[in-house]
Amino acid sequence: MSQIAPPYEQHKYWMQQAVALAELAGNAGEVPVGAIVVDGTGKAIAQAQNYRERHHDPTAHAEVIALRLAGQHLQTWHLNDCTLYVTLEPCPMCAGAIIQARIKLLVYGADDPKTGAIRTVLNIPDSACSYHRLAVLGGILESNCRQQLQTWFAQKRMVNR
Repeated sequence: MSQIAPPYEQHKYWMQQAVALAELAGNAGEVPVGAIVVDGTGKAIAQAQNYRERHHDPTAHAEVIALRLAGQHLQTWHLNDCTLYVTLEPCPMCAGAIIQARIKLLVYGADDPKTGAIRTVLNIPDSACSYHRLAVLGGILESNCRQQLQTWFAQKRMVNR
């Protein structure tokens, strides 16, 4: 009989995978953000990293790409039974896409004090404009996610001097 990991351990596991994707993005010159969509059975069905610089696309955030890939995988845009893991609190664009996709649970790492649209600056999921009530769990591997971003931005500032 197999043992199912407690929810926190599952969340940590998937966030570690998202952190690894974010590292790849950072190494490629992108803001290091990674995202993974996990279906209701606990299987990863989509993963992405930021591609804005490489694709010259302002919408190529990790979350948006992961949602697109998950929809293609499931052959529907209704991601009702899915969990989205992302290393940084989503921006307004991504929060809107998450609501549109009807994600069941959003799990994110670090708060975004500049553009966070889930809890920090705005609260789009709980606002009157949101017809879908989204469960949110923030702060999973928060220090790892925050440190990854801070280190990347510090290195970028050193190069730009």
